[in-house]
Amino acid sequence: MGQSKTKSKENKNDSNDSSTFFSVLITSFSTIFLAELGDKTQIATLMLSAQSGRPIVIFIGAALALIFTSFLGVIIGQWIANNLPRQRFTLGSGILMISLGLYLAIQGVFDLLEFEGLI
Repeated sequence: MGQSKTKSKENKNDSNDSSTFFSVLITSFSTIFLAELGDKTQIATLMLSAQSGRPIVIFIGAALALIFTSFLGVIIGQWIANNLPRQRFTLGSGILMISLGLYLAIQGVFDLLEFEGLI
């Protein structure tokens, strides 16, 4: 009787692990896929493919580059998770993102004013 409870717990853990695996896989794929659509990497790949006339070679090179940069992101992210307190990292990245947003907004205003001839 004790074994059946243990086996049912193991089965629940296995199904929970697989659902978590697929959930993380689908989330990471869809996030990266949507973020990469129309970005400079895709445009550069399009241009290289058009210029070289060798789309398979460009695909292999671009895929390897994206795999390598993703690997670096995972390694650095794991290091951050293991070495920095989560709250400090969240606060620091939030401040960085707000600062970048403000900088870009101010730069956009100045560009617009310069375009309009007001400065």
